[in-house]
Amino acid sequence: MIYCRLLIVLTLLLPVQLRSQLSTNPVFKVIPLGVKGGIDESNLSAYLLAPFGSEEYICLDAGTLHYGIQKAISNGLLKTDTHSFLRKNIKAYFISHPHLDHVAGLIINSPDDSSKNIYGLNSCLEVLKDKYFSWKSWANFGDAGEQPALKKYHYFPLFPSVETQIEQTPLTVKAFPLSHVNPNKSTAFLIGLKGQYILYLGDTGDDETEKSDDLKELWKGISSLIKAKKLKAIFIEVSYTNEQPVKQLFGHLTPALLIKELNVLQQLTGPGSLKGLPVVITHMKLFEKKEIENLRVQLNKSNEPGVKFIFAEQAKKLVF
Repeated sequence: MIYCRLLIVLTLLLPVQLRSQLSTNPVFKVIPLGVKGGIDESNLSAYLLAPFGSEEYICLDAGTLHYGIQKAISNGLLKTDTHSFLRKNIKAYFISHPHLDHVAGLIINSPDDSSKNIYGLNSCLEVLKDKYFSWKSWANFGDAGEQPALKKYHYFPLFPSVETQIEQTPLTVKAFPLSHVNPNKSTAFLIGLKGQYILYLGDTGDDETEKSDDLKELWKGISSLIKAKKLKAIFIEVSYTNEQPVKQLFGHLTPALLIKELNVLQQLTGPGSLKGLPVVITHMKLFEKKEIENLRVQLNKSNEPGVKFIFAEQAKKLVF
């Protein structure tokens, strides 16, 4: 009896955020190394993901690595040095598409990195082989392409909607193609662990603008997980505010377009099914405080599905 009372008191003394994490039995942790899409080379798309309680991560996109790891260490999120973490704790890279703001960190840090897999759709891996890890532009650290190949990285092609075990981790991945200025492709990665999932989308436009059904097919692919409450969070881009002209979206989303797509998802999963679902906003191409606040207001004002919007911040841990 005394033990139970002591446990209750200790629980009440914990910070609210930590209490909520303990009560929901967290499965995943995510450390954003970079969250922007744009001109700040120190803060470009890259997200560390690990099982909760583990220090062995995969990296979803790799726009910023070294600076992001340094900042995470300075914030007390990582307990080692930058060099050791890069080499020992990142087990694999998942590249959604080969634009520089998603691969620059991988390329620049490759001389100091250790051997590991690079996962992606074959169309993405071909660009890495032909354009980046080529002796014409950089050393070829891959295991294919222009010779001699240094074979530090192994290209691991993913096939759409096929679940694959991620080597050296307990995680699985399933890839879904996205349209990013049709016919160019990006990728959504559905990461699984013990029947629970996180969905990470690379850059994507909405289906109507892109003249595509890629997002609708993705929503169909995850709808059963939402119904069963097995999807812990969605990471998805919103690059611009609603004021951005459609002809200048270049394969990206606005608050209005994201809400429209979430409504399509809700049609598949049922009324109220998205209420409280964490939706993490990534890849903002906004740097002025007023613009960022305007985007936040636009999202929350039109949040008909009732999702929980979270704005990713560099070196600020998220737990799901």
